Amino acid sequence: MKQIILFDLDDTLIYCNKYFYFVIDQFTDTMTDWFRGFGVTTQEIRDMQTEIDIAGVHLTGFTSEHFPQSFVDTYRHFSNLTGRSTAVTEEDFLWKLGRSVYDHEVEPYPFMEETLFELASHGHELHLYTGGEMLIQQRKIKQMKLERYFGPRVYVRSMKNTEAMEGILQHGKFDRKSTWMIGNSIRTDVIPALTTGINAIHMQTDSEWAYNIVGIDVEPKGAFLTLKHLSDIPDSIKNYVNQRPL
Repeated sequence: MKQIILFDLDDTLIYCNKYFYFVIDQFTDTMTDWFRGFGVTTQEIRDMQTEIDIAGVHLTGFTSEHFPQSFVDTYRHFSNLTGRSTAVTEEDFLWKLGRSVYDHEVEPYPFMEETLFELASHGHELHLYTGGEMLIQQRKIKQMKLERYFGPRVYVRSMKNTEAMEGILQHGKFDRKSTWMIGNSIRTDVIPALTTGINAIHMQTDSEWAYNIVGIDVEPKGAFLTLKHLSDIPDSIKNYVNQRPL
């Protein structure tokens, strides 16, 4: 039976968080060096950047500006706290460091290609639903040649939430019993899927961003599966559909 399958992109099909962690490590190393002797610890710097970063997402969504701005705002916070003088050159350095996260090469998760090919060859309709900015996400899609599987069925939203999911479902007039959302984020993938009454697959990652870690208080109307490998998806969907009462 044909299914409509919406895939998240970052940290579901391709790696993303590890590049942010790498840049954050560079940021905290730099800040620790600059504020040595001012009584500021590396963990305090890391915690403040995380707090500011998440607050930015809540306010503006997944825009490219809020991540480098979180570096500058963290720098300003500790400068005001300790009395250390700020410098335009230092702020410019931190801004460029934050922006550099978007320059990394795109790397697929294991079995991305095989999984998408198998699902498409079985007649399922694949859609890509991702948070972020169109130009940045299009670059990733182009590098991975994902248009082969998703065609024009790509949705990029700065605010990835239940309202955005509901809008996609209504516009596409999808049969919710046969529609799936697959992604790593409990907050932006799983909860919106369960709330709008479609099936959900949570793809576990080894290390998850604090923003994505929330509790689930929604009762599933259909399937709610948790998997670790993309290669498990085709059989998991097939088994559920075959066992589901008509």
